[in-house]
Amino acid sequence: MTSLEAVCSSLASIAPLRLAEDWDNVGLLVGNRRALVDKVMTCLTVTPNVVSEALEQQAGLIVAHHPLPFKPLARITSDSVAGEMLLRLIGAGVAVYSAHTAFDSAAEGINQHWSELLGLQSVQTLVPKAGEATVSTEPNDDRAALPIEGTGRLGCLAEPESLHSLVSRAACAVGATSPRYVGDPERKVSKIGLACGSGGSFLSAARRRGCDVLITGEATFHACLEAEACGIGMGLLGHYWSERFAMESLAKVLEATFPDLSIWASSSEHDPLVTLSV
Repeated sequence: MTSLEAVCSSLASIAPLRLAEDWDNVGLLVGNRRALVDKVMTCLTVTPNVVSEALEQQAGLIVAHHPLPFKPLARITSDSVAGEMLLRLIGAGVAVYSAHTAFDSAAEGINQHWSELLGLQSVQTLVPKAGEATVSTEPNDDRAALPIEGTGRLGCLAEPESLHSLVSRAACAVGATSPRYVGDPERKVSKIGLACGSGGSFLSAARRRGCDVLITGEATFHACLEAEACGIGMGLLGHYWSERFAMESLAKVLEATFPDLSIWASSSEHDPLVTLSV
Protein backbone atom coordinates (compact mmCIF):
# COMPACT_ATOMS: atom_id res chain seq x y z
CA MET A 1 0.00 0.00 0.00
CA THR A 2 1.16 3.53 -0.79
CA SER A 3 -0.31 6.86 0.22
CA LEU A 4 -2.36 8.65 -2.40
CA GLU A 5 -0.28 11.75 -1.65
CA ALA A 6 2.91 9.91 -2.69
CA VAL A 7 1.42 8.96 -6.06
CA CYS A 8 0.11 12.49 -6.57
CA SER A 9 3.57 13.91 -5.82
CA SER A 10 5.13 11.57 -8.37
CA LEU A 11 2.58 12.58 -10.99
CA ALA A 12 3.24 16.26 -10.26
CA SER A 13 6.96 15.70 -10.83
CA ILE A 14 6.25 14.01 -14.18
CA ALA A 15 3.82 16.74 -15.26
CA PRO A 16 4.32 19.91 -13.16
CA LEU A 17 0.91 21.47 -12.63
CA ARG A 18 2.31 24.96 -13.25
CA LEU A 19 2.42 23.98 -16.94
CA ALA A 20 -1.37 23.60 -17.13
CA GLU A 21 -3.40 26.16 -19.03
CA ASP A 22 -5.29 28.70 -16.90
CA TRP A 23 -8.66 27.32 -17.98
CA ASP A 24 -7.79 23.72 -17.07
CA ASN A 25 -8.74 21.70 -13.97
CA VAL A 26 -5.74 19.61 -12.91
CA GLY A 27 -4.30 17.74 -9.94
CA LEU A 28 -6.19 15.60 -7.45
CA LEU A 29 -9.86 16.16 -8.34
CA VAL A 30 -11.50 13.49 -6.17
CA GLY A 31 -10.11 11.76 -3.11
CA ASN A 32 -8.50 11.90 0.30
CA ARG A 33 -4.74 12.52 0.11
CA ARG A 34 -4.23 10.56 3.33
CA ALA A 35 -5.82 7.42 1.88
CA LEU A 36 -3.75 4.36 0.99
CA VAL A 37 -3.93 2.77 -2.47
CA ASP A 38 -2.65 -0.49 -3.87
CA LYS A 39 -4.15 -0.39 -7.38
CA VAL A 40 -3.91 2.44 -9.93
CA MET A 41 -5.49 2.59 -13.38
CA THR A 42 -4.66 5.09 -16.11
CA CYS A 43 -7.02 6.13 -18.88
CA LEU A 44 -7.62 8.90 -21.37
CA THR A 45 -11.17 9.73 -20.26
CA VAL A 46 -13.35 8.67 -17.35
CA THR A 47 -16.42 7.03 -18.88
CA PRO A 48 -19.10 4.76 -17.39
CA ASN A 49 -17.17 1.73 -18.71
CA VAL A 50 -13.94 2.99 -17.14
CA VAL A 51 -15.74 3.54 -13.82
CA SER A 52 -17.12 0.00 -13.93
CA GLU A 53 -13.64 -1.39 -14.64
CA ALA A 54 -12.13 0.60 -11.77
CA LEU A 55 -14.77 -0.67 -9.36
CA GLU A 56 -14.54 -4.28 -10.56
CA GLN A 57 -10.75 -4.26 -10.25
CA GLN A 58 -10.90 -2.37 -6.93
CA ALA A 59 -8.66 0.46 -8.10
CA GLY A 60 -7.94 3.10 -5.48
CA LEU A 61 -6.96 5.76 -8.03
CA ILE A 62 -7.80 6.60 -11.63
CA VAL A 63 -5.20 8.72 -13.40
CA ALA A 64 -7.17 10.22 -16.27
CA HIS A 65 -5.83 12.60 -18.89
CA HIS A 66 -9.13 14.45 -19.28
CA PRO A 67 -10.41 15.95 -16.00
CA LEU A 68 -13.52 14.76 -14.17
CA PRO A 69 -15.05 17.12 -13.34
CA PHE A 70 -13.78 19.51 -16.00
CA LYS A 71 -16.12 22.41 -15.28
CA PRO A 72 -17.51 23.35 -11.85
CA LEU A 73 -20.64 21.39 -10.94
CA ALA A 74 -23.54 23.11 -9.18
CA ARG A 75 -24.74 19.73 -7.92
CA ILE A 76 -23.59 16.11 -7.95
CA THR A 77 -26.61 13.92 -8.67
CA SER A 78 -27.42 10.96 -10.88
CA ASP A 79 -29.32 13.33 -13.20
CA SER A 80 -26.13 13.83 -15.24
CA VAL A 81 -23.59 11.34 -16.55
CA ALA A 82 -20.74 13.17 -14.81
CA GLY A 83 -22.67 13.32 -11.55
CA GLU A 84 -23.55 9.62 -11.64
CA MET A 85 -19.93 8.64 -12.32
CA LEU A 86 -18.68 10.83 -9.49
CA LEU A 87 -21.23 9.36 -7.10
CA ARG A 88 -20.12 5.83 -7.99
CA LEU A 89 -16.43 6.70 -7.59
CA ILE A 90 -16.84 8.60 -4.34
CA GLY A 91 -19.07 5.89 -2.94
CA ALA A 92 -16.36 3.30 -3.63
CA GLY A 93 -13.55 5.51 -2.37
CA VAL A 94 -11.86 5.78 -5.78
CA ALA A 95 -9.74 8.91 -6.28
CA VAL A 96 -9.31 10.76 -9.59
CA TYR A 97 -6.20 12.65 -10.71
CA SER A 98 -5.71 14.53 -13.97
CA ALA A 99 -2.69 16.39 -15.35
CA HIS A 100 -4.24 17.15 -18.78
CA THR A 101 -2.54 20.18 -20.37
CA ALA A 102 0.32 19.95 -17.87
CA PHE A 103 1.09 16.48 -19.27
CA ASP A 104 0.68 17.78 -22.82
CA SER A 105 3.41 20.36 -22.17
CA ALA A 106 5.75 18.49 -19.81
CA ALA A 107 9.35 17.62 -20.67
CA GLU A 108 8.31 13.95 -20.78
CA GLY A 109 4.73 14.64 -21.82
CA ILE A 110 2.58 13.72 -24.79
CA ASN A 111 3.87 16.21 -27.35
CA GLN A 112 7.46 15.40 -26.44
CA HIS A 113 6.64 11.71 -26.91
CA TRP A 114 5.34 12.59 -30.37
CA SER A 115 8.57 14.35 -31.31
CA GLU A 116 10.48 11.21 -30.35
CA LEU A 117 8.08 8.85 -32.14
CA LEU A 118 8.53 10.82 -35.35
CA GLY A 119 12.29 11.17 -34.92
CA LEU A 120 12.34 14.97 -34.97
CA GLN A 121 15.56 16.93 -34.50
CA SER A 122 16.18 20.41 -33.02
CA VAL A 123 12.92 20.12 -31.08
CA GLN A 124 11.38 23.28 -29.64
CA THR A 125 8.07 24.26 -28.11
CA LEU A 126 5.48 25.40 -30.62
CA VAL A 127 4.27 28.23 -28.36
CA PRO A 128 7.19 29.45 -26.23
CA LYS A 129 6.41 31.12 -22.91
CA ALA A 130 8.62 33.40 -20.85
CA GLY A 131 10.99 31.58 -18.52
CA GLU A 132 10.61 28.14 -20.11
CA ALA A 133 13.43 25.98 -21.43
CA THR A 134 12.27 25.74 -25.02
CA VAL A 135 15.06 24.40 -27.20
CA SER A 136 16.90 21.08 -27.26
CA THR A 137 20.45 20.81 -28.53
CA GLU A 138 21.43 19.36 -31.88
CA PRO A 139 21.81 15.53 -31.90
CA ASN A 140 25.63 15.68 -32.08
CA ASP A 141 26.06 18.63 -29.71
CA ASP A 142 28.38 17.86 -26.79
CA ARG A 143 26.24 19.89 -24.41
CA ALA A 144 23.60 18.12 -22.35
CA ALA A 145 20.16 18.40 -23.94
CA LEU A 146 17.90 20.89 -22.24
CA PRO A 147 14.52 19.75 -20.93
CA ILE A 148 11.75 21.21 -23.07
CA GLU A 149 8.59 22.51 -21.43
CA GLY A 150 5.77 24.37 -23.11
CA THR A 151 2.82 24.17 -25.44
CA GLY A 152 3.15 21.88 -28.44
CA ARG A 153 6.37 20.94 -30.19
CA LEU A 154 8.07 21.61 -33.50
CA GLY A 155 11.10 19.98 -35.04
CA CYS A 156 12.69 18.87 -38.27
CA LEU A 157 12.87 15.51 -39.96
CA ALA A 158 16.32 14.17 -40.78
CA GLU A 159 15.19 13.93 -44.41
CA PRO A 160 12.12 15.46 -46.13
CA GLU A 161 9.17 13.08 -46.35
CA SER A 162 5.89 13.16 -48.22
CA LEU A 163 2.84 14.32 -46.29
CA HIS A 164 1.15 10.99 -46.95
CA SER A 165 4.12 9.03 -45.64
CA LEU A 166 4.43 11.17 -42.51
CA VAL A 167 0.75 10.91 -41.57
CA SER A 168 0.75 7.18 -42.30
CA ARG A 169 3.84 6.69 -40.15
CA ALA A 170 2.34 8.73 -37.30
CA ALA A 171 -0.89 6.72 -37.44
CA CYS A 172 0.97 3.41 -37.41
CA ALA A 173 3.04 4.50 -34.41
CA VAL A 174 -0.06 4.72 -32.20
CA GLY A 175 -2.45 2.35 -33.97
CA ALA A 176 -4.77 5.05 -35.29
CA THR A 177 -7.39 3.42 -37.48
CA SER A 178 -8.80 6.35 -39.49
CA PRO A 179 -6.14 9.04 -40.05
CA ARG A 180 -6.96 11.97 -42.32
CA TYR A 181 -4.94 14.75 -43.85
CA VAL A 182 -5.23 18.15 -45.47
CA GLY A 183 -2.94 19.09 -48.37
CA ASP A 184 -1.09 17.53 -51.27
CA PRO A 185 -0.20 13.98 -50.16
CA GLU A 186 2.98 13.99 -52.29
CA ARG A 187 4.28 17.32 -51.02
CA LYS A 188 7.62 16.99 -49.24
CA VAL A 189 7.59 18.24 -45.64
CA SER A 190 10.44 18.68 -43.19
CA LYS A 191 9.45 21.14 -40.44
CA ILE A 192 6.76 19.52 -38.31
CA GLY A 193 4.42 21.05 -35.72
CA LEU A 194 2.82 18.86 -33.04
CA ALA A 195 -0.26 19.48 -30.88
CA CYS A 196 -2.00 16.44 -29.39
CA GLY A 197 -5.74 16.25 -28.88
CA SER A 198 -7.90 19.01 -30.34
CA GLY A 199 -5.01 21.04 -31.73
CA GLY A 200 -6.51 22.91 -34.66
CA SER A 201 -6.28 26.16 -32.70
CA PHE A 202 -2.47 25.91 -32.96
CA LEU A 203 -2.54 26.25 -36.74
CA SER A 204 -1.68 29.97 -36.56
CA ALA A 205 1.29 29.25 -34.30
CA ALA A 206 2.48 26.55 -36.70
CA ARG A 207 2.21 29.01 -39.57
CA ARG A 208 4.15 31.70 -37.70
CA ARG A 209 6.91 29.21 -36.88
CA GLY A 210 7.25 28.14 -40.50
CA CYS A 211 5.93 24.59 -40.14
CA ASP A 212 5.16 22.59 -43.28
CA VAL A 213 2.57 20.49 -41.47
CA LEU A 214 0.73 20.28 -38.15
CA ILE A 215 0.13 16.81 -36.71
CA THR A 216 -2.78 16.76 -34.26
CA GLY A 217 -5.77 14.73 -33.16
CA GLU A 218 -8.64 16.71 -34.57
CA ALA A 219 -9.49 20.14 -35.99
CA THR A 220 -12.61 21.98 -37.07
CA PHE A 221 -13.70 22.10 -40.68
CA HIS A 222 -12.81 25.80 -40.83
CA ALA A 223 -9.32 25.15 -39.44
CA CYS A 224 -8.83 22.59 -42.21
CA LEU A 225 -9.95 25.13 -44.80
CA GLU A 226 -7.53 27.66 -43.35
CA ALA A 227 -4.69 25.16 -43.50
CA GLU A 228 -5.46 24.41 -47.13
CA ALA A 229 -5.65 28.12 -47.98
CA CYS A 230 -2.31 29.00 -46.38
CA GLY A 231 -0.49 25.94 -47.70
CA ILE A 232 0.12 24.09 -44.43
CA GLY A 233 -0.53 20.37 -44.37
CA MET A 234 -2.44 18.80 -41.50
CA GLY A 235 -2.42 15.25 -40.19
CA LEU A 236 -5.54 14.35 -38.18
CA LEU A 237 -5.05 11.12 -36.26
CA GLY A 238 -8.18 11.28 -34.10
CA HIS A 239 -8.34 12.80 -30.61
CA TYR A 240 -8.27 9.41 -28.89
CA TRP A 241 -5.31 8.05 -30.83
CA SER A 242 -3.22 11.18 -30.48
CA GLU A 243 -3.23 10.87 -26.67
CA ARG A 244 -4.24 7.42 -25.43
CA PHE A 245 -0.81 5.85 -26.14
CA ALA A 246 0.78 8.21 -23.61
CA MET A 247 -1.50 6.99 -20.83
CA GLU A 248 -0.22 3.48 -21.49
CA SER A 249 3.34 4.78 -21.24
CA LEU A 250 2.48 6.64 -18.05
CA ALA A 251 1.24 3.42 -16.46
CA LYS A 252 4.66 1.85 -17.13
CA VAL A 253 6.47 4.87 -15.65
CA LEU A 254 4.35 4.70 -12.49
CA GLU A 255 4.86 0.93 -12.29
CA ALA A 256 8.63 1.46 -12.28
CA THR A 257 8.31 4.10 -9.56
CA PHE A 258 5.91 2.09 -7.40
CA PRO A 259 6.75 -1.61 -7.98
CA ASP A 260 4.61 -2.69 -5.04
CA LEU A 261 1.46 -1.30 -6.63
CA SER A 262 -0.70 -2.92 -9.31
CA ILE A 263 -0.83 -0.37 -12.14
CA TRP A 264 -2.40 -0.77 -15.57
CA ALA A 265 -3.95 1.18 -18.44
CA SER A 266 -7.69 0.72 -18.79
CA SER A 267 -8.64 -2.15 -21.05
CA SER A 268 -12.26 -1.07 -21.41
CA GLU A 269 -11.93 2.37 -22.96
CA HIS A 270 -11.97 2.80 -26.71
CA ASP A 271 -12.33 5.39 -29.41
CA PRO A 272 -16.05 6.27 -29.53
CA LEU A 273 -15.79 7.16 -33.23
CA VAL A 274 -16.24 4.26 -35.62
CA THR A 275 -15.50 4.55 -39.33
CA LEU A 276 -18.36 3.36 -41.51
CA SER A 277 -17.39 1.22 -44.49
CA VAL A 278 -19.70 2.00 -47.42
